[in-house]
Amino acid sequence: MVQVPRSDFAEPRYSHQIHSLSAWQLKIDLRLVVSAFLLGAVIDQSFFADCDLLKSRGARQQELHERAASIALENFGRKVFIRGVIEVSNHCRENCVYCGMRRDNRKLDRYRARLDQMADLLVHHRPASVTDINIQAGEDPVIVREVVSPLIRILRRETPLGISVCLGTLNPALYRELQEAGASIYILKFEIADESDYARMKAPGTFAERIEHIHLLANSGWRVSSGFIAGLPGQSDDSLLKNFTLSRALPLDGCSVSPFIPGDDTPLSRKPAADLDLTLNCMAALRLMRPDWVIPSVSALNLTGPHGGYRRGLRTGANLVTINLTPPALRSDYVLYKRDRFIMTEQRILSAIDAEKLIPSKQGLTDYYRSNQPADPTRPSAPAATVPV
Repeated sequence: MVQVPRSDFAEPRYSHQIHSLSAWQLKIDLRLVVSAFLLGAVIDQSFFADCDLLKSRGARQQELHERAASIALENFGRKVFIRGVIEVSNHCRENCVYCGMRRDNRKLDRYRARLDQMADLLVHHRPASVTDINIQAGEDPVIVREVVSPLIRILRRETPLGISVCLGTLNPALYRELQEAGASIYILKFEIADESDYARMKAPGTFAERIEHIHLLANSGWRVSSGFIAGLPGQSDDSLLKNFTLSRALPLDGCSVSPFIPGDDTPLSRKPAADLDLTLNCMAALRLMRPDWVIPSVSALNLTGPHGGYRRGLRTGANLVTINLTPPALRSDYVLYKRDRFIMTEQRILSAIDAEKLIPSKQGLTDYYRSNQPADPTRPSAPAATVPV
């Protein structure tokens, strides 16, 4: 078993070129979006989630989910984007208390995937339904330089795949390198919108840095997707609602909601998992708030709801699914949550899509952004839905 030494990550965590946001820019009001640090976007204020809605059950919950699914249908049709994910490193310099790959987890065998193995898999053996690839890792600049950047160049040269990356907070030079190699979507989850909870959970870096880098990426031409965790231990109603206020304030093209899953070998391992219905209601509320967003149905839904949790996600307006392509020999050590992960294979994905009377999109996510939305990061936001529920 290997402990991750900090010396593995000798390069500076943040570039001196990025300046801290002033304190007033980071205040989040539950009802008002702080617009001082927006990129000129105009947000329609017509829909706001409230705790009664997020905790709804029965007929009101069904109406919420049906309306969210209807809005997704109006904006995207029955098409669902299919993306493959490859997890290339479980080294991480962060120490988030909710993540099994945290720096202090000494029970985890650390790995970095080989470039030739990943390139062969994605160029020659990827599932036919996959239009986009997400390259994911713990926060590990070593893998970015040695594997991710050259892998992206190979994929751009030899495949038509759209490429997204989920690599944590890097410095501007690495962001540029990845972009120049051919990636166009960056997934950087803000995780927790409440600053005190963010610090308590030892989430990546600081809250201010995380938000700053989301803006940096959007200003640099990246399509940015983010996300948050629902049902964290000690998460108050106000803290949960702050996730929606922050989401609508950020320059995003998509957003996810992940249920809290107590991770193996973490300080929260004995805490209860998030309520599936709360997570699904959060997903539906995101869809009502932003009809134009790409919202994934995450595989963790099947850990909180093993009897159809993932399919229920598709019923709340989700329009992105992900097939796990990480080789089995590596997959067991990529433990965001538990080792007994629910792996979404192509067969499971296609079966879930078909069962919900949806269809796989033949257009990739990268092509969708290019052809359906203006590239200007200051573009006006699509109006939010006005929905009586």
